[in-house]
Order: sequence, then C-alpha cells, then structure tokens
Amino acid sequence: MDFYKMHGAGNDFIFIEDFNHEVKDECKLAQKLCDRHFGIGADGLVIVRKSDKADSKMTIINSDGSRANMCGNAIRCFGKYVYENKIIDNTKFSVETGDGIKEIEIILNENIVEYIRVYMGKPCYNGEYIPLNGKDKLINCEVNVDNKSYNMTTLLMGVPHTVIFETNREYDVKEGLKIEKFNLFKEGTNVNFVKVNDKNHIRVNTWERGAGATLACGTGCCASVVVAKDLGYVDDGKIFVKAPGGELIIEVLDDGVYMSGPAQFVCKGQSYLVI
Repeated sequence: MDFYKMHGAGNDFIFIEDFNHEVKDECKLAQKLCDRHFGIGADGLVIVRKSDKADSKMTIINSDGSRANMCGNAIRCFGKYVYENKIIDNTKFSVETGDGIKEIEIILNENIVEYIRVYMGKPCYNGEYIPLNGKDKLINCEVNVDNKSYNMTTLLMGVPHTVIFETNREYDVKEGLKIEKFNLFKEGTNVNFVKVNDKNHIRVNTWERGAGATLACGTGCCASVVVAKDLGYVDDGKIFVKAPGGELIIEVLDDGVYMSGPAQFVCKGQSYLVI
C-alpha cells in the first residue's frame, strides 16, 4: 500500500488514497499504521476519497482507531496533498468532511505552496450539540476534576473543545487526559491550555481526544481564539497562535472562523502491514 506522511505544525498524518473504496477496516488500519513502534507512526490516518458533494473527501481516523469529524492541521495537509498531486487543479476548492463542507484556498509564492487557508465554519456553544451531560452551556465555569479546579469553556469547533486559560498557573498538558474523559462530556473532549501573551498572540498546548498530547491542533487553536475573543482577551483581526510545533493564524469573522498555516510532506513509501 502506497502512503505519504505529512505534518502541519508537527501534527503528523499518514495519507493514503482510496478512490475505489478498497479499504475496509480503516479504523484497525489506522491503529496499525499510526503505531510509532510497530507501524509508520502518526497522530492520525487521512484517507483521500472522491465526493459527490464537494471537489474531494477527507476521512480522518485518530491513532487509537476512533473517528474524527474534523482536524484543522489534517485538512491543511489534505489541501496541499490534493493540489500538489494534481488531484485538484484549482487553488480554491471544497472538501467534504465529517463536519460538513470546508472551503480551502492554496496560497502560492512563486508557484510553491506557502500557506493553506481554510474556512473552518462557525463555533457552537450549545451543549446539546457538543454534547454535554446536564448543561445547556459551559462558558467560563469552574469545574472540579480529580480534586483540581479548572475554569472551563467548551464549544463545538468541528469537534468538541474545552479551553482553559492559564491566568493563575501553568498546566501540564497531560492533565487533559482526565478532563477528556470527564463525565460532563458525553463523547469526550479535546483540551486546550491557553496563555494570552498579548492582544494578538496566544500560546496553546492541546491534549487531543483519541491522540493525546500533540504538537499542534488546528481546531483547538481556532476554538481557543474564539473563546479568547468572546471573553475579551484578544482583539479583532488576525491572531497569531503559537503551538509547540509551529504557528497558525486564526481570524474570527462574521461568517465564521478562518485558519491559515503551513503543511509539509515528510516522506512517501510502501507499507506491508497486514490487518
């Protein structure tokens, strides 16, 4: 099986093509391929497929075999992949995801892909859609998890995200494990620990549901900027978000959230793993 490996700000993915729907047990395949000791190693598996709703279709599965509706870093890599492999010729195109249709724009510099800009959709604080157990909303609320108190805001940004600001102390990103599985969240949650550096710059460390601590999370960076803006921590306009693996640019506009950032090919090869 031919594969490519890519990363977006250190969040790494294995890409395979499946235009004829030959991949059957894709969740088990993701677990095998993403294993960093017995496989290729990655945070997730991305499958490139045809779509009858958009110009292309992205299926993403986390390293633990769970499905993800959306991933910001993965979709930037996806945009670069389909453009540079000439699956799509235009610099603006649509991608079908588990979170609906996303619009992508390829930003070129002397015919080389410099950035990928993605329309990420609109955030949602409605507890029914996140979904939450027993709460209509969770905005800047104190929640006790394993005898520790956190001020949490949770929203749906393609996938559930909980945002915690480091106003009084710094947090270990591994604290996200118990928060991810806390019974308040029906389907678990991604957890973002955010430090506001100034009105235009924040730092985000993310514990990803199904993948653990990652070097960057695109939807997490978007969610963090949305909450920071709504709570008055940052200004309007472009917000520069520093993750351990690199920097993303997030814009919250009237029609929704836009994310811009790089994507890189790492290698290509053939896998002989059997499932």
